[in-house]
Formats: sequence, C-alpha cells, structure tokens
Amino acid sequence: MKISYNWLKQFIQLDWEADKTGELLTDLGLEVEGISKFESVKGSLAGVVIGHVLTCEQHPNADRLKVTTVNIGQEEPVQIVCGAPNVAAGQKVPVATIGTTLYTPEGEAWTIKKGKIRGEESHGMICAEDELGLGKSHEGIMVLDEDLLPGTACAEIFEIETDEVFEIGLTPNRSDAMSHFGVARDLKAGLEQKEVFAELITPSTSNFNVAERSIKIDVDVLDSKLAPRYCGVTIKNVLVQESPNWLKNRLKSIGLAPINNIVDITNYVLHELGQPLHAFDASKIKGNKIEVKTLEEGTKFVTLDGEERTLHADDLMICDAEKPLCIAGVFGGLHSGVTEHTTTVFLESAYFEPVTVRKTAKRHGLNTDASFRFERGIDINFTKYALKRAAVLIKEIAGGEICSEIVDLYPVKKEDHQVFLTFEKINKLIGEELKKDTIKSILTALEIKVNNVTEAGLGLTIPSYRTDVEREVDVIEEILRVYGYNNINISEKITASVASTSKFDNHRLQNIIGNLLADKGFYEIMTNSLVPESQKNDANLPDDEKAVYLLNPLSNDLSKLRQSLLFTGLESIAYNQNRRQNNLRLFEFGKTYNKTGDGYAEANHLGIYLSGNQNEGNWLETDRKGDFFYLKGLITNVLERLGINTLKENPTYSALLSEGIDLKVKKETVVSFGLVHNRILKEVGIKTEVFYADIHWDSILRLVQQQNIIYKEIARFPEVKRDFALLLDQSISFKDIHATALETERKLLKEVSLFDVYTGKNLPEGKKSYAVSFTLLDEKKTLTDKQIDKIMAKLEKNFVDKLGASLR
Repeated sequence: MKISYNWLKQFIQLDWEADKTGELLTDLGLEVEGISKFESVKGSLAGVVIGHVLTCEQHPNADRLKVTTVNIGQEEPVQIVCGAPNVAAGQKVPVATIGTTLYTPEGEAWTIKKGKIRGEESHGMICAEDELGLGKSHEGIMVLDEDLLPGTACAEIFEIETDEVFEIGLTPNRSDAMSHFGVARDLKAGLEQKEVFAELITPSTSNFNVAERSIKIDVDVLDSKLAPRYCGVTIKNVLVQESPNWLKNRLKSIGLAPINNIVDITNYVLHELGQPLHAFDASKIKGNKIEVKTLEEGTKFVTLDGEERTLHADDLMICDAEKPLCIAGVFGGLHSGVTEHTTTVFLESAYFEPVTVRKTAKRHGLNTDASFRFERGIDINFTKYALKRAAVLIKEIAGGEICSEIVDLYPVKKEDHQVFLTFEKINKLIGEELKKDTIKSILTALEIKVNNVTEAGLGLTIPSYRTDVEREVDVIEEILRVYGYNNINISEKITASVASTSKFDNHRLQNIIGNLLADKGFYEIMTNSLVPESQKNDANLPDDEKAVYLLNPLSNDLSKLRQSLLFTGLESIAYNQNRRQNNLRLFEFGKTYNKTGDGYAEANHLGIYLSGNQNEGNWLETDRKGDFFYLKGLITNVLERLGINTLKENPTYSALLSEGIDLKVKKETVVSFGLVHNRILKEVGIKTEVFYADIHWDSILRLVQQQNIIYKEIARFPEVKRDFALLLDQSISFKDIHATALETERKLLKEVSLFDVYTGKNLPEGKKSYAVSFTLLDEKKTLTDKQIDKIMAKLEKNFVDKLGASLR
C-alpha cells in the first residue's frame, strides 16, 4: 500500500524526515518496505528558467530555424537556435539551460548540450509544453506571462510538487490503516509515546448542505445482512472535466491514473478515509430507484473493463428498476458510470458484508481497491461521513449542487465492542510490568475508551474502525506495539525445559534420511501442494473422484491439492533443465491429498528424482549416467539406514512408470521406483530420462518401529573369501545365484557379492559370465581347508544342477 507523505501531513503536522517517520511507522506495525520519490513533473524542471527573447532573426542557413538572443538572468544573454514557428522577440519563455536533463513522454532522459545547428551556436533550448512534461502540445513553444522575471526557476512558476511515498506492507488484519487518515491516526498515537503531541486534523464537511430537494432516488436493500448499511445522495449540475493539479498529483503519487474529476474524487476519498465510493450517472438509473439484491444464477453483466461476466446466485448487485448497474463492493458496470456527458450523479457509500465481497471478487478474478477494503472490513460508522466529504469535494471541484437528502439505510446499529482488560494479563503476556498511567495513555491515544477502572483492570469500548480488536489479547497487542517492542527489556536468564522425543519421531527420521541423501549429492526441494485442476493424478486419469478441490482458489493454477509428488518435482526438473542444469539429484518430503469414503486423507511421502549423470566427471573418473540400478542402490541405502530389510520385490503396475519395482510388506506397497513414462515427460517438456522413487513415508514410520536391532560381537576368527567365475544363461540373475548359495550353506556363508559381469566375445551365444565372491566364517573356530573345499564343492554342484551354470 502506498502512502504519500505530503498527503499524510494534511492530517498531522510533522516536520520529521521521511526516514525517521518510516522507522516509527514500522515500529507501530505498519512496516515500511521502501520510500520512493515522486515528482509531479519528472526532473522537477531543474535547470529550466524564465527567459526573455531579446531578438529573433532568420537562420542564415535554414528556412525553418530562427536565431534568438535570450536573457536568462545571467550577465550576458545567450544565443539559442529555435525551430518553433511562434517564437518572437519580446516573449517570456521557458529555457532549458546547458546541462539540464529533460525527459520524453516515455521517460527516457536526454541532456541539453552546447552545440552548433546549421553553423550557428546554440546555448540551450526554448521549450514546448510536452518537452517539459507540462502538457501534450508540440505546436510551438510556451509563451508565458510578461510580468515574469528572467532567470526565475520554472519550478516556482508551475508549482511543481515533490513528495516521498511510503510503501507499507500492510497485514490483513489492519483494515483501520488502509487509508492516509488511518495511518495518520496510528502515527499520532506513536508520536505521543515519544512526547511529540500533534493534532489529528479531520477533513471538514461543514459545507455540506442540500441546495434543493428536486431529484429523489429511492433505495431498497433487499438483504440487510449482505448490505448492513447503505447511503446515497444525488448531486446535479456537475461539470465533468479534468481534475485540478493538486488532486491529480495526490493520485499520481500513489500510482493511480487520473480519469475525470468525479471519478478522481471517489478515488481520493477512498485513499483518504478508507471508504470505497461509487458514482452512478443518475440519468442511467431507470425508475429513479436503486435496489441492492442478488440476481438469478447465470445472469449476464458487462463490467467496466468491457468483459461480460456470468453472475453467481450469491453475487450482491446494485440494480435499478430494470437492470444491474454494479457488482456491489467490487466493480462498476460499463453502462452506468460517469462520462463527459454526465450532469447528475448518484453517489453511493455503503458497508457490504466482507465474506460476500471476497467470494464474489475471487469468483470473477477481480481485485480492486474497493474489494481490497471491503474484504478486510471497513468502519461502518464512517460511511455517511465519507459520503458527505465526497459530496463537498464535488461541489467545490465540479460545481455540483446537492439536490436530495442523504438516504441512510442502517436498520441494525452496530454496537461498539466491549472488552475487560486485566493488569495481570498485560504483565503476563508482555513479560514486564507497565505503569497503569502508561497503559491508559496509550489506550486513549488509540481512541479506545476507558469506561471504568478497578484494581483488577479496565473496562474498555473498542472503536468501530478496529474490526480486528475483539479480545483481551488483541488490546494487549495494541498496547505493546505502541509502547514499542524495542522498549521491552530482554531478560539475562533463559528458562527452558528439555523436551523428550521418541527416536522414531518423524522430524528426526526425516533429518537422518535428508542428511544421508545430501551426503550423496542430492538437493532437497519444496514444491507447492496446490496444483492446476488439469494436473494428472496417480492413475493418470483426467477425472478423479478422489481429487480434493479448493472451494475458493486463489487462481485456476492453484485450485487442486496434489495427489502425487511426481508432477511438481518434474516441474522443478524442467525449470532447471531450461537453465542448462542437466545433472539433477533431488528429493522432497511432502504430502499428498485424497478424498476417502468418509472424509479426506493426507499421506506423507518421500520423492527422489534422478536425471542426467550421477556424478561430475574429473581427472580421476569419467561421467557416469544415472540409471535404474543407481536408484535401486540408493533406496537400499535408505532402507538399511532405517533398519528395514524385509521388503519383497514385485514388478510395478503404476501408470506413471514405464518400468520399475514395488517393494512391499505383504500386500502393502512401501516403495515404488523406476523410469518415468515418456509421455508424462513430454507433457512438462523434459527430453531426458527421469528416474523416480515414491517412498510411502507413513509406512516407513510404522515399519521402523517394528524392527528389532540385534547386536552381535565381532568374530574373533578370520573370514575366508573364495571366488567363482560362472558361465550362465542370460535369463539367470544374480538374485538366483544369491538365493541358491544361501540355501546351500546357511550357517557358514555370510556374504555373496557380484564383482564382475562379462557379456563380450569368446562366450557361447546366449551366455554371460558372472564373477561371484563368497565370504565364509565360523564364529567359534578357524575354518580348515577341508571345510572350505567341501562348501565350495556343494555350491558348485547346486549352481550346475539348479542354474545350469559351469565354471570357466
């Protein structure tokens, strides 16, 4: 939110530097994120002075140029070559002197330099209004008042305004500060704590008077719950034209483009007082009647931006006797607004129910200054005052005459909220005891009325504009932010308790596995759990009854909760690959969401992604491409680190993977991993292979608690290793060899490992060679050669009989 410092000073007289004021606003909870400079004319006409044209003669070398001598307030007049057709001796003109920087309408800067034009020296430039940013005309130079003195700075003549603008990061609860008056009100309270006392100046409405009661527009609010208060007044004989400079400068300073005086006044009051207003062309209100109501589902309505919108049955509309005119609190209609032909306006000031406005704005994808304020809650008791303020400005600026009484429909008066504040609670929450007089002075500065004082606390009445202050703790927060968080002493002693957590705590296990993956070169990612409605689900079907959709999404791209980590992870991979980061090792702990028969289910998952090389090549080793077996080894490491080694392998049937494996406990899938299907990669623009593992983390958390850790003493006797080079059919896997070996010798055979695979020349067709190592150990005695040879012979026999192997 932008706040103009000059505008702010209209409500509170303050001579502080903007930086100092910004620090106080930040301390008060209105965080100033930046301060920018505003100039009503870019460059503020620095270096542009009044010049008196002494002579004007034809350029000897150009038909369309004149050579002039101009008095610019220096000892000697300067020569300037000018091409304007209207330049003449005796004129007072604006002159950009040497070194002056001017700006094009597009904002590009250019500097006036001494030079020669067609052989004649020129020491400056006589300017047209568009060259100075004072208008759009380029028909000739500006001719000024003859009484002006040469050398006078043009910034003084044209009343150039400079301003400093605060960019405030307003929190959603601070609806009271959504205006310059609201910020000034808060600033006053902060200043008083620094013993700087300043009066809060409230804009006057004393000039509001009804000239005549000639035009009556009836108002009927059909649902007072949706529009608890509605005010309106009619003003005739208005002259719609360009706004005065001061008004345009106020709007420009906060980033608003002036439109016309009527619309500008409604925008001005909105940002001045925080009350949205809307001006209707009274001649377009059929039947001289305003009806505030909802319309049938599917009703068409064209808004100010020219877009036809389909209304929802809950959208509150401002209508006349025949048609809708405006979406209440959100956006005006194309055919009811003020134009240059308007002479009579109906001015609306209302309080609309915040939830209704927010839902309507989100449904139609609209975010306006009005909806921004209505959604957060405005002051219902400011509605009539703001209307009178705008009406007075229309009288003064547009020459209007108020021709009706104010219509004020406020059937159920909103009572100010009552809170009892205990001193004990204040001291407990703040952490130190504040003086009672300090507390009462802060409350008074915040316009919180102290009704009664007891030994226990204070009975308070909260002003209606503080819609966020409802509880005792809210009042304490108000006291603390004005007193100053920085003024609270920090204790030298820290009191803490030691928390007892299980070794199976989810966060602890995530850290263990996260560190394991990070040590192997993986980077953790965090992706959004909100995804587009069109995103596929786990079954890769376009319509999934298990999908969870948001009732009121921020946008269509964030309308559904994800059902798989895969797609958001692939988006991260595509993003990185588009920036030439091709070797990616990523992991993410996250949740997926699904509907169940009786509600909703959240499931924790660990997703692992591998694309490109598994290592960066160097002088010692070459690049190695990431593959299925690298991912399988990684998953094995993860499970072994958690003490889980009882999972069984099955082929995967996931539609997300073109090939892969499921690791299961009984019928429950714990891990699915493999190669992501190529058609899925094409959808997100990935052209390289991606390997993905989906670890069901909830299952892991349950299994890890079922594992019994067995501790064994290190054997005192030596282990023995023997190797076989086996010639096998291509269909035989190492898993078959491993199982056969353990069946052959269960007691003394401790480990079977594969250390070489050969499928090249000099082998029979359909054959391959495995080099397998066997580790033997007797934990009670040293093995003899006879025992070893006997075991190896049994292994050889079973490999030959069961696997059709032969020794090479």
